[in-house]
Amino acid sequence: MIHFVGAGSGAADLITVRGSRLVNQADVIIYAGSLVNPELLEGRKPECRVYNSAKMTLEEVFQVMKEAEEQHLETVRLHTGDPCIYGAIREQMDLLDQAGILYDYCPGVSAFCGAASAMNLEYTLPGISQTVIITRMAGRTPVPEKEEIEKLASHQATMVIFLSTGMLEELSRRLIAGGYDPQTPAAIVYKATWPDEESHLCTVSTLAQCAGEHGITKTALILVGDAVAQTGYSRSELYHPEFTTEFRQGSKKE
Repeated sequence: MIHFVGAGSGAADLITVRGSRLVNQADVIIYAGSLVNPELLEGRKPECRVYNSAKMTLEEVFQVMKEAEEQHLETVRLHTGDPCIYGAIREQMDLLDQAGILYDYCPGVSAFCGAASAMNLEYTLPGISQTVIITRMAGRTPVPEKEEIEKLASHQATMVIFLSTGMLEELSRRLIAGGYDPQTPAAIVYKATWPDEESHLCTVSTLAQCAGEHGITKTALILVGDAVAQTGYSRSELYHPEFTTEFRQGSKKE
């Protein structure tokens, strides 16, 4: 069996209980060495084989999985955050399907959740934003035309932008072209939940300036939208004394 496991956003204790158990029981671990906290490997079995996928191709990763399966070994494919977001897991699963190898998937804490925790943010503030758009700038991996930054920016929702720290001047230009005011609140969160985490408030127009001032060139998330300011929102109806729920009778207005 192959177990795809989300390692969490950085801190070693943010892996799930299930994920930690799978890692510690594994005979083979293939982990994303450039992003996964190596502390997560400290509880592994002494005889466990460990491979760093940062130095491997898809074909090499699959070969390790296949050989481990032939030897009746348990394999953990350890991805950063939650692998459903930019984890390149589908292509691995397709190869496993073709080979008739069973697998399952243990979710993890995504970096976009870690970034919110770093700044004590609520992305979905009543009256401000009820939608979160998770996206990235086009790089070596293209982005579908219908999902270009300008088109997504037109919604004025909260945006969490991955894998784009090296293109902040272009990102600012395109966000503004899409409809964001240049003074729209924004933030840069570097290595969310890691010991060297940093978070910096700025605006859409000053993203590149802010990153330059703090020497941030990679491994950061960009947060954009009025929700970043955490002000001007409406009170939640769910906890309002006049609001009736299945569990509580609300009071009537005078």
